[in-house]
Amino acid sequence: MKKFHKCFLLVMILTVTGIITACKDSNEGASGSGNQNLSLLTGGTGGTYYPLGGQIGKIISDKTKANITPQTSGASAENMETLRVGEAEIAFSQTDIAAYAIEGTEMFDGKPIDNIMAISSLYPETVQIVTTAKSGIKSIEDLKGKKVSVGAPGSGAYINAMQILEIHGLSEKDIKGQNLSFDESTEGIQAGNIDAAFITAGTPTGAVEALSVQNDILVLPIADDKIQALVKKYPYYAEDTIPSGTYKIKSEVKTVAVKAMLVVTKDLDEDLVYEMTKAVYENTDQITHAKGKFLTAKTALEGLGDMEVHPGAAKYFKEKGVSK
Repeated sequence: MKKFHKCFLLVMILTVTGIITACKDSNEGASGSGNQNLSLLTGGTGGTYYPLGGQIGKIISDKTKANITPQTSGASAENMETLRVGEAEIAFSQTDIAAYAIEGTEMFDGKPIDNIMAISSLYPETVQIVTTAKSGIKSIEDLKGKKVSVGAPGSGAYINAMQILEIHGLSEKDIKGQNLSFDESTEGIQAGNIDAAFITAGTPTGAVEALSVQNDILVLPIADDKIQALVKKYPYYAEDTIPSGTYKIKSEVKTVAVKAMLVVTKDLDEDLVYEMTKAVYENTDQITHAKGKFLTAKTALEGLGDMEVHPGAAKYFKEKGVSK
């Protein structure tokens, strides 16, 4: 009987100890002092967010107490909505789309998202209006009556497409709009199902590179006066140039760009966000993607406008002498 009591007591002690340990681990994770599993929302596999997000996620996982899981998504607008409902903690976005989310305008009309902050801007996201030489399309005006992919519904590319068409005196009614992802867009051009596509992503974009293997790519230029009109009305844009040789194009193409950025939920621990920001910007040499060269602390707060920077990220950039 005494042996039974001793065994019973030992089992109870081990059980209570296990419960205490589990609670401790859980609390540490919630406070940011222990390992945390976090989701990083990227975009489609044919864009820039997904491959770059994989590399950024690995750096953060290797250098901090956060375990980052990159996830494919419908990109900017969908990412903001996912952060709104608390189903992820970090996300890629276009700067203009994040601003619309905070302001409650455009696709977020009347429904602002109030639980997000900026970590930093990353690199220019170029608006690429892609077609092929055999399409006969040589200008944006030539898109009238054509089958044109304007991006996934509610995506940043869709808003860019509508604004650029507007500046050229066109609207969605003037084209046969198709709501396709980047991969679907280039596959559609390859198959002859569509004539052109709006793709907003860092260059070179994987989906467009794949298309250029078997096709003579054309990227439609935007004239100087149209660029000026666009920037005046929508100040998140900046003039950009796609260099010759990209996608085997023979001459450079003048267009516009917005910026890619990292967004985080407000309630993420300040110390953890500091460590994450530090990890990324002090290990950019480990980013092999072409856009890695644009990631510098010096330019990390450019293009964010009035967006509030998370205190953890702000602390790191202040140490580096960088402010908005």
